[in-house]
Amino acid sequence: MTPQARAPFAALDPDEDLGFDDGPVAVALSGGGDSVALLALAAERAAQIGGTLLAVTVDHGLRAESAEEAAQAGAQAALLGVPHTVLRWQGWNGQGNLQDQARRARRRLIADWAAGQGVGTVLLGHTADDQAETFLMRLARGSGLYGLGAIAPVSHAHGINWRRPLLQLRRAALRDYLTARGLTWI
Repeated sequence: MTPQARAPFAALDPDEDLGFDDGPVAVALSGGGDSVALLALAAERAAQIGGTLLAVTVDHGLRAESAEEAAQAGAQAALLGVPHTVLRWQGWNGQGNLQDQARRARRRLIADWAAGQGVGTVLLGHTADDQAETFLMRLARGSGLYGLGAIAPVSHAHGINWRRPLLQLRRAALRDYLTARGLTWI
């Protein structure tokens, strides 16, 4: 592997606890570059330590392309030898805040699936770019000091540990990593 391709992995602390000590770990895989890069990095880590890695995609069914995108995410997981599951959400009734309901449903669906798989940790592909965007959006909304704390690297909800090991990495570095590995993203 070229030094450019290894750059994001080198930025991950090799001693960072991704949750493999507690059993199987899952990656929430949207199929976008951040989550595909996280999947590739986590698959490499799992192979090194003999950990079990799974991938899960939530298809909200809100766009005509969503099922195809979920299948593309699954194809990337298959290339990396990671078992993949697609969960479908059908809970929006056309009322209220769609984005908030979809986010909450995604967390519940993934947490319920993870519990059934014996997964205690789900990895999320948030990056330094997401940190900056979140901070600016919360600042624009007038959030107080607590709200300006941005994205936590680790949180616990619905009985699951949610880890974001890419918060120190830029999206562009992850795209370079994917390109060097010949992996595609949505």
